[in-house]
Amino acid sequence: MTTTTPAILVLEDGRTFHGTSYGAEGETFGEMVFTTGMTGYQETLTDPSYHRQIVAMTAPHIGNTGVNDEDLESKRIWVAGYVVREPSRTVSSWRAVRSLDEELKRYGVVGIAITGTRALTRHVRDRGAMRAAISTKETDPRRLLERVLESESMVGANLAPQVSTTEPYVVPAQGATRYRVAAVDLGIKAMTPELMAQRGCEVHVLPATATIDDVLNVDPDGVFFANGPGDPAEAGYAVETMRGALDSGRPVFGICFGNQVLGRALGLGTYKLRFGHRGVNQPVKDLATGKVHITAHNHGFAVDAPVGQVFDTPFGRAEVSHVDLNDDVVEGLRLLDRPAFSVQYHPEAAAGPHDAAGLFDRFCELMDTGGKP
Repeated sequence: MTTTTPAILVLEDGRTFHGTSYGAEGETFGEMVFTTGMTGYQETLTDPSYHRQIVAMTAPHIGNTGVNDEDLESKRIWVAGYVVREPSRTVSSWRAVRSLDEELKRYGVVGIAITGTRALTRHVRDRGAMRAAISTKETDPRRLLERVLESESMVGANLAPQVSTTEPYVVPAQGATRYRVAAVDLGIKAMTPELMAQRGCEVHVLPATATIDDVLNVDPDGVFFANGPGDPAEAGYAVETMRGALDSGRPVFGICFGNQVLGRALGLGTYKLRFGHRGVNQPVKDLATGKVHITAHNHGFAVDAPVGQVFDTPFGRAEVSHVDLNDDVVEGLRLLDRPAFSVQYHPEAAAGPHDAAGLFDRFCELMDTGGKP
C-alpha cells in the first residue's frame, strides 16, 4: 500500500517534480534514466546494470503483478531510486508473494509516484541522462539541487566489482555437460547462465576482477564477459583479462559491458551516450545478414568503432557486426582472425524479446569447433 508522504525529484538542471513516496522513505542520489519496457519491472529492478541509477518507468501502471521469487535476475534490487506514474493499488497475480511497495521498502529503495512521467521522459530524452535525487526529507528543491550537483557522475565510475559475485560459483549444465564456460561476472543476470546451462554449458561464474589465470584454471571451452554497470574506461582489470582470453585462442563472447570491454581490449575507445539505451524495443541490424532484431538494452556507454570497414587490432582484423537503427550506435563487434564476438544488447532478454537468443547457440558452435570456422 503506497503512502501519501510528499516526495520530490530534483534533476541536475533544476527541473523538479513533486509527488508522493513509493517504497522506502528517505533520500537517494543517482543518474536519472528511463526504460521503455511495458513489462518486466521485477527483472529491471534486479538487473545489476542499473546500479546507482534512478529509473523512471514509461509504462503508466506499475506493480500490478507484485513480486515473486522466481523472476529475480540477481539476489537484490540494484536501482538507486524508482519513479512511477501510478502504483497499483492491488496485486493480482497468483505468483506474487509480496507487493512491489513492500519489496522496495525491504531493500530500502526510495521511490516516488508522479503524474508527470511523460514530461520527465521527454525532458531526459531531450536533455540527456543526468544526476538526480529523490527525497522525502528535504522539502526545498534548491537545497536538494545543491547536493545533486555535489554527487558523483557516472563518468569515471568503477561499479562492476560492487555488483559482482565475491566468490566463484558453478551453474551446472542441464543434462549432459557439453562445454565448460568461464563467465566473468561484471553484473551478470541470472537468466544468462541459465540459458547457457540449457544448452549443455557448465558455467563457472567468476568475480569481475578475475585474472586470466583464474579464467584458465577453469580450463574452459569458452570465455564469456557479462553485462554490468559503470564506465568501461575504469575497468582495466576486465580489459586485461579479455586480452588474455583472446591470446588463449578460446572462443570469447561478450554482451553489453562485455562488448565495451572487448572494444577497449582491441584498442578502441568508449564514450558516454547522451541518454543511453534502456528498454526492450531497440531495433538492431545484423550487418552480415541484413536482419533486424528487436532487442533488450541497458547501457549508457558505447564503443567508438568504424562502421562498414574492416580495421586492424592487436588481435587481427575486426569489424562492426551490428548497429542500432535508431541512432547508428555500434551494437556488436566481430574478430575475423580469432573466435571472438560481442553484442551491446542483452540476448537473455529478461525481460524482453527473444530475437537474439540464437547468439548463445553461435557461442556453442564456436566451442564445438574449438574456435575454428
